Amino acid sequence: MKLFLKTKDFSVSKEDFELLFDFELEMLVTYPQPADLTSYYNSDEYISHTDSKTSLVDKLYHRVKRFSIKKKIQLAENQIVKSKKLLDFGAGTGDFLAKAASKGFKISGIEPNIRARANAEKKGVKLYKDATEIQNEQFDVITLWHVLEHLPDLDNQIERLNNLLDDNGTLLVAVPNYRSYDAKHYGSHWAAFDVPRHLWHFSKTSIIRLFDKHNMEVVSIKPMLFDAFYVSILSEKYKGSKMFLIKAFFIGLWSNVKAYFSKEYSSLIYIIKKRK
Repeated sequence: MKLFLKTKDFSVSKEDFELLFDFELEMLVTYPQPADLTSYYNSDEYISHTDSKTSLVDKLYHRVKRFSIKKKIQLAENQIVKSKKLLDFGAGTGDFLAKAASKGFKISGIEPNIRARANAEKKGVKLYKDATEIQNEQFDVITLWHVLEHLPDLDNQIERLNNLLDDNGTLLVAVPNYRSYDAKHYGSHWAAFDVPRHLWHFSKTSIIRLFDKHNMEVVSIKPMLFDAFYVSILSEKYKGSKMFLIKAFFIGLWSNVKAYFSKEYSSLIYIIKKRK
């Protein structure tokens, strides 16, 4: 592997990391990868686990999140061919699953973070700590909303997902795209690198090749338009910009305009099925 970029953990530890280019998968790999990542998630800044609503950015995040969840539920419903058994892998504080349950889904979720599980339970969503707790079950839809990039031992994790998925089921995977305009614009300050919590950094080629190894195929790719704006806001803050909201709006907008032609959006949702 070859050095692609040097960056740092801007939100928690301030430690330096490298991104190495994996030629086989066209994927970036965080180096070094800490043996225990727990302390890197122990921060009130990590909104996916805390439900924090203290700052303006937090409030914007939650407003967009409510809209995005509706779209995600609709996408999941479009995949159903049998029952409505849904597994959310990396369920965070349970908002997506709570909404899915209200729409008639039979929900299950996995979340390793104890703080996030506690927040989910307050919403009536009980989560498993890890996938090994699920026995003799398969699901029509499995979702990973910005989760795959966090998972160690990637090949074994994908094989586990494959085993949990019904033969006619669908895997929905959302991840950042390091080939987007906003990623190139911000470089080492791009917030979606989020090292070392993000262990892997994907392109479209990465995802296609990675799942192909497990006899699964990407059947469709959809953009996540709001991500370009949110990631740009955080990236501007990491750069120390005073007018970060205004600058981020224009970078996010321009990223989406350019992606309309290149299809390299800031984040992408991959619709993946088992190969017949």
